[in-house]
Amino acid sequence: MSSKEAARRRRNPRGQGQVLKAELVEAAARLLATLERPETLTLRQVAREVGVAPASIYGHFPDLGALVQHVLRLRYDELAAVMRTAADGAEGPLADLVARCAAYVRWGVDHPGPYRTLFGGGMPAELVPTNAHGAGEELLGSVVASLAGARQDQPGHQGRPEHQGRRGPEQDWQAGLLLWTALHGLVALYNAHGNMPWPDLTDLIAQTLALHTGRPVDEIVELARTANRPT
Repeated sequence: MSSKEAARRRRNPRGQGQVLKAELVEAAARLLATLERPETLTLRQVAREVGVAPASIYGHFPDLGALVQHVLRLRYDELAAVMRTAADGAEGPLADLVARCAAYVRWGVDHPGPYRTLFGGGMPAELVPTNAHGAGEELLGSVVASLAGARQDQPGHQGRPEHQGRRGPEQDWQAGLLLWTALHGLVALYNAHGNMPWPDLTDLIAQTLALHTGRPVDEIVELARTANRPT
């Protein structure tokens, strides 16, 4: 949009300031998802995308960091909601885990730009401090709890010598973190090298979960396919 077009942008009617705020958030999200180097984003770019003067942004966000962090929270909430919805009605801990993880991977593959915004890194710490990703703790927490439940529910779990001692929260957290790392690697590589002759995505998800749960691949594949069927 040219400066003349920006100057001609019609003011929002009184009381509709939230319209501009939503436009600013949408523009920032779009730029973060498409810029080759999202860490170079500026308020001036956002303002130009919407067609307003940069000073107009300060009525809604005190600085660029606050705007970017708002976008992050929205994206985390979106992904968390997708995972929760996928797991609704899951019959058993393993089905819950498969539904959540399959939803995570497929959202990341279907939305590569927003996924990169959340997990691509590169944003300077002074602009997006580590605690700005706090909303993402719900994602990891859900995977940790779901994986722990699936392992506990595994047939013969209690009778195996390696399971005689109780697993503690730290071990469960580490197991969930390793699973999330594997899922993230799958999404990142799939998005970066989509022209490769990848195996079926559902099979890749199932094999990854089989490694982390000790359950048969065929069992997980069936659960994953069931989770993908429209209701």
